[in-house]
Amino acid sequence: HLPSMRTPTEMIVGLVLCPCGLLLTLTGTLAPSWRQVSLIPDQPVDVVWEQGIWDICRERQSIHDRLCGQADELGYFEQVPVRVAQGLMPSSLVVTLVGLVVAALGVRCWQPEPRHLVAGVAGLVLLLSGLMSLVPSSWYTQELWALPAPSGSTLTVGYSLVLSYLGSCLEILGGLALTLSFHHCCKER
Repeated sequence: HLPSMRTPTEMIVGLVLCPCGLLLTLTGTLAPSWRQVSLIPDQPVDVVWEQGIWDICRERQSIHDRLCGQADELGYFEQVPVRVAQGLMPSSLVVTLVGLVVAALGVRCWQPEPRHLVAGVAGLVLLLSGLMSLVPSSWYTQELWALPAPSGSTLTVGYSLVLSYLGSCLEILGGLALTLSFHHCCKER
């Protein structure tokens, strides 16, 4: 029985989806727009605050004047969903990198046959990393309107939160695809 020179489909899917998920999650973690606060009382109509998990930016949209590093006068960064996101999002990125390294070792890049067991373990690690970023994204979304904001202002979901969600889902799907490698491992035995 000659070894197949083709990389299994589930491994290709996992190795495409997970790095894409990593990029989206990284962007969502670093960019300061998990929530947008607009129509703030005693401020010009075109002023928008973009609140992320690390920074608050104030933008005057009519003249494209943006200033980050705004003072947190309302205690936004002390809120539990924000603190959890500050811990879990970077942790998820580290776990994703570890999972991708393990996946690279399991997928046949420089060897005649893939290591199905290693690829399956990488899938579990990547699945965990996706869940680690999905939890704070979901919790933040649940608490979006309960987090402190000036009374009478309008709150909307920011693009960073959407990117974090999408990245989490891609990592979960890629991890699940790689865990299908366990099937080949069991067939061999």
